Amino acid sequence: MHETADAPESGHPSPAGTAAAVVGPDGVLTAWSPGAQHLLGHRPDEVLGRPAADLLAAPPPPAAREHIEDGAEWSGRIALRHRDGRTVHADLRATPLHTADTAPAWAVTASPAAGDGAAGAQQLREWAFAQLPIAVGVYDRDTRLVGANNEVLRIMGEVDEPLGRLMADVVGRCSGLPRDRLRDLMGHVLTAGETVRDENFVHTPSEAGTQAWTTVLYPLKSPDGGVRGVAIGGLDTTDQYRARQRLAVVSAAGVRIGTTLDVTRTAQELADVATERFADFVSVDLLDSVFHGTEAFPGSEHGPHPAVGPPVFRRAAEQSVLVGCPESAVPHGQTDHLPADSPMARALATGRPSRHHIDDPDVRRWLAVDPVRARRAAEAGSHSMIVAPLLARGTTLGIVLYVRHRTDQDFDADDLLLAEEITARAALSIDNARRYTFERNTALALQRSMMPHRAPRQAAVEVASRYLPAGPQAGVGGDWFDVIPLSGARVALVVGDVVGHGIQASATMGRLRTAVRTLADVDIPPDELLTHLDDLVLRLDREADPRTAEADGREAGDVGATCLYAVYDPVSRRCTLARAGHPGPAVVRPGGAVHFPELPAGPPLGLGGLPFESAELDLPEGSVLALFTDGLVESLDHDVDNGIDRLTRALARGGPALEQTCDDILKLLLPETPSDDIALLLARTRALDASQVATWDVPPDPAAVSHARRLAARQLAAWGLGAATFVTELVVSELVTNAIRYGRPPIELRLIHDSSLICEVSDTSSTAPHLRRARSFDEGGRGLLLVAQLTQGWGTRHTPFGKTIWTEQTLPAG
Repeated sequence: MHETADAPESGHPSPAGTAAAVVGPDGVLTAWSPGAQHLLGHRPDEVLGRPAADLLAAPPPPAAREHIEDGAEWSGRIALRHRDGRTVHADLRATPLHTADTAPAWAVTASPAAGDGAAGAQQLREWAFAQLPIAVGVYDRDTRLVGANNEVLRIMGEVDEPLGRLMADVVGRCSGLPRDRLRDLMGHVLTAGETVRDENFVHTPSEAGTQAWTTVLYPLKSPDGGVRGVAIGGLDTTDQYRARQRLAVVSAAGVRIGTTLDVTRTAQELADVATERFADFVSVDLLDSVFHGTEAFPGSEHGPHPAVGPPVFRRAAEQSVLVGCPESAVPHGQTDHLPADSPMARALATGRPSRHHIDDPDVRRWLAVDPVRARRAAEAGSHSMIVAPLLARGTTLGIVLYVRHRTDQDFDADDLLLAEEITARAALSIDNARRYTFERNTALALQRSMMPHRAPRQAAVEVASRYLPAGPQAGVGGDWFDVIPLSGARVALVVGDVVGHGIQASATMGRLRTAVRTLADVDIPPDELLTHLDDLVLRLDREADPRTAEADGREAGDVGATCLYAVYDPVSRRCTLARAGHPGPAVVRPGGAVHFPELPAGPPLGLGGLPFESAELDLPEGSVLALFTDGLVESLDHDVDNGIDRLTRALARGGPALEQTCDDILKLLLPETPSDDIALLLARTRALDASQVATWDVPPDPAAVSHARRLAARQLAAWGLGAATFVTELVVSELVTNAIRYGRPPIELRLIHDSSLICEVSDTSSTAPHLRRARSFDEGGRGLLLVAQLTQGWGTRHTPFGKTIWTEQTLPAG
């Protein structure tokens, strides 16, 4: 509320006028004014013709009698009697009116003495109106000003009352008041006799800047109820309006800043909120380390550590009341170096926000070394700014600049407190986002380090894959896939999903992936592999640390996962699959038909005690097997059926390039920020031609060993692999001998010519050989050791009908 000057002590005349009377030479009252009636309560018909002395409550002072006898003017205080009998003290002036008669008549005027009874109350009422800190103007039915208090004169910059002026002329002195609207409101008040209220912004001659005003128009009614005029009261509510605006900004900051765990988004939310009701331009610059989630340089309670050196900031967000942010001197995403003596560097050093005028020496010195910034500030008309450091948990994150150029009021002390409040809130949200980004990047790095970086060398399938982490809200999950070469030119395709998100889920995924690879090396069937994997998850569940589980947002003992494991054999063109609570695969036939084969629905891993079953599919060469996690078909609208339909259309349209098909699937099925991790694995099947596979039955007779060696040598010659004959003959001799000696018929020898040379010997015995070192005088035990040293790898594969011992040899280049 603005301060006002003291009003004159006399105030403005009352509507009743001055108390005046005329006393004839004979001392009889001959005239009586309305003001006199207001002062003493007597009507004219009650006092005219009566002696004036009847109105005296006490004899007049001797000086008064002497002046009256001498016919001289006199003034002084005198006691008069009110109509109700009480005494009224008044300051009276008696002036002689000389006529032709020898004795003069007297003109008497009186005003109530200050602080005396009813007369004092009347004067207080007059002073209250004159000194009221609310501008009040009184208008007649012709909208002419008939009265106004001192506040009206102060606001308009007038010395004398503008009495008689029309409302439009009076209001015209204050720009911003809507004259047409006030005229309409005044007409409504005069017609309907109702009080109305209006709020607007006004620029008055006596005030700098624009003020918020609340205007009330109320009717002035006569005793008979008729509207005789209108009073307009105006109150400067600028302070209250600004307080409401500041509260609105704080409220909006609490609701709208920090809605995501994204650093850039949070910075932009701060800029958006601040430019709505507080500043005309806002820029947010953050340290580079904040964007990457790494640790920013630490700060003390007075700002960053001085040994760190000049910080380099990057523009994270900006917003303006002008389209395109023409005030900005730093493009979005670009770096900005702050001079050591700039207001920004000083705010960082002190750790406290500061406000400045554009003409402050330190601001002028800062702009002098940056002509582009100085030109943008001059073009925009910037006049006031606040610089606030972004500090959270003892860490410096960045700097925020608030600028005003369209708002004519400079930032004040309350604005500085508001800037400190919303900047501190934003700093906490940005630091939360930075910490989350660090954890997310760590989990994502761990996740990606456990994923296959390139498809392993194998000839069974052509593969293409994609892994997409979930959006920032969900965090990195435990989706994974793998391609594992197996013996006999076969390949294992795996897709899995671990319950939960974050580093713990990624670590669990890594342990499961390692376990799957280990079990795949043993070469057990898919249903048995899932059974062993289920036991592992149960063990992990029992060993889980409750503190780790709580930090990961889950209950202790809540480790779980799903998995789909498939083994494809390019020789038989058969695929054996088993799943543990995981979505089944899609199969695209060479003609383009898409179907989802029915597989036994095994339970998720970690339940324990429930069996898993396998199913076999015949896949013609060129078929595409699509394995995926549930996030692929649920992310867009959380409707699995719709997701399956979209996946079917994308696979049906897929061309020969699997990589392009992967991109098309993700584009069709996923939103910009998936709510869950996505793992997709496409595998196009290949088949080995009959000319690449040679199979012979071997009689259980030791004499058949030499015949087996000759068959193998002859086949290698046919394939042009004569250089591998010596090693192959040794391998065939050892494996066939072991099968005849320790196995059970029938015995089968198979050679597979692919990217390597595979030799397999199968029998119906489940007893597997073991590699051991023979002692010096042992007659046997050296065969498998030689095989292991001469081949790239060897192993045992158990089948429902026995076992297969296999070796693999690397072929010469070409």
